[in-house]
Amino acid sequence: MNTKLHAITDQNGRPLSFFMTARQISDYTGAAALLDSLPMAQWMLADRDYYDADWFRDALEEKGIRPCIPGRRSRGKPVKYDKRKYKRRNRIEIMFGRLKDWRRVATRYDRCPNIFFSAICLAASVTFWL
Repeated sequence: MNTKLHAITDQNGRPLSFFMTARQISDYTGAAALLDSLPMAQWMLADRDYYDADWFRDALEEKGIRPCIPGRRSRGKPVKYDKRKYKRRNRIEIMFGRLKDWRRVATRYDRCPNIFFSAICLAASVTFWL
């Protein structure tokens, strides 16, 4: 089973919302799906490789959220972003690490994506309060 998990976290790195896609599906599909469930925030951190798109930046600014996403290296015109805030992106990676502390999530025992997603949600609800 090849899946990709897209997540929204709060400023403390606690999971708020998830969306799972097949591995071969574009990351912009997950970004578009989670766009409506974004909480009120001043700024958003995201990975440059997956979420650097002009339409995504425009959609964030329409919601009143300032994107803190560096541009890809192949981008012709560089994008300005706050480097100090971007260093806090490790909180997102820590959240994924906490989910992988659950053996069932880390080893992906479940073949059915729905059951695997349920295990992720269960692990996320527990780690939210820890």
